[in-house]
Amino acid sequence: MKRRDLLKAGPVVLLIGAGQIARGASIVAVRVWPAPEYSRVTIESDAPLKSTQTELVAPPRLAVDIQGLELSAQLKELVGKVRADDPNIAGIRASQHAPGVVRLIVDLKQPASPQVFTLQPVAAYQHRLVFDFYPVKQVDPLEALIRERMRDRPGTKPLAPEGDPLGELIAQHQLDKKPPPAPFEPTPVAKPEKTDRLIVVALDPGHGGEDPGAVGPGGTREKDVVLQIAHRLKERINASAMNGSPMRAFLTRDADFFVPLHVRVQKARRVQADLFVSIHADAFMTPTARGASVFALSQGGASSSAARWLADKENRADLIGGVNIKSHDAQVAHAMLDMSTTAQIKDSMNLGGALLGEIGGVGKLHKGQVEQAGFAVLKAPDIPSVLVETAFISNPEEEQRLRSDAYQDQLADAIMRGIHRYFSKNPPLARSRTV
Repeated sequence: MKRRDLLKAGPVVLLIGAGQIARGASIVAVRVWPAPEYSRVTIESDAPLKSTQTELVAPPRLAVDIQGLELSAQLKELVGKVRADDPNIAGIRASQHAPGVVRLIVDLKQPASPQVFTLQPVAAYQHRLVFDFYPVKQVDPLEALIRERMRDRPGTKPLAPEGDPLGELIAQHQLDKKPPPAPFEPTPVAKPEKTDRLIVVALDPGHGGEDPGAVGPGGTREKDVVLQIAHRLKERINASAMNGSPMRAFLTRDADFFVPLHVRVQKARRVQADLFVSIHADAFMTPTARGASVFALSQGGASSSAARWLADKENRADLIGGVNIKSHDAQVAHAMLDMSTTAQIKDSMNLGGALLGEIGGVGKLHKGQVEQAGFAVLKAPDIPSVLVETAFISNPEEEQRLRSDAYQDQLADAIMRGIHRYFSKNPPLARSRTV
């Protein structure tokens, strides 16, 4: 190329370079996920974002400066995405603090411990900048369940309702939904000794929040249908008793927000759950796969290649939902998850068999026996734990059934019968905190 041609091309090259340098990240989407346990703000972009933040206490708020951004319409949407009933976030303000620097002010309703972290692209997501706001004052979930039970007892003075968001959500849910079904009165296989205490069943609707789970061909999201099934099952458990002992359901999530896998296990242990039932709706690469399945933990290899594939897929939920991997608590929790025991797995297999026998009466089974694999969410060392795949949401016919109120009721009834069948043969043991 001649010298004059180079001179002509030079400014063009410089202009292109300057444009690339000046261009910052573009915002793909903004989302706000409110929940009693914590509220999350997510900013998704096509390039990594860097930020600095300052906590302010009077009133409580977080100031965040995000580099490489210009105030855009998408960022302004954050202001309107904060719901009035968000337990933690009062509002968000956005401004162009300096050229290439956007400032967000997150006003809080109560003192909170913010966690700010980034997530690499995964699944359908690009780069994410995440703000989690955990209230400083945490509610003891077992105390909330006991308080709720005492409210239901005739002639018993209820405890003060202050700081009981779980009880308030339960009461509101009962107002919004149809009356709970009549209590189950199964005929016990045996007559075990009566356990005069509250029996707690932890229900774990899979996925949630940033993690939609599997999506059916008609657009049905796994996280939505499993939450609906869990609420139906919760109504049945709360209306039931076992050999004279009241039962209460505890949901690891009772709304659309993400709960890390290890936290689901922690929450079940905090309420001293007698059982742990994780509810899912599977998807496969072909639409012909169908039927329900029940899984328990395996200390060794998986019982089949399909079980191993499913466990690997479910264990990636933390990557999609978004976990702060720098959190020290997460490291401690993952160490705890390695303490699974042979006794727990044996009890889990018995529970799985009881559930599978009942679920098979309302629909097709994918496998006629309880399968095993290394599911992280089943690793509570002292709680019989199973994962129920209610159907294949990737199958168009089963997707429609999962959306049906009638089928969801049938599934909830079947799981309820299975829980009663298990307790008939395996009465819960005594523990220190009773009502």
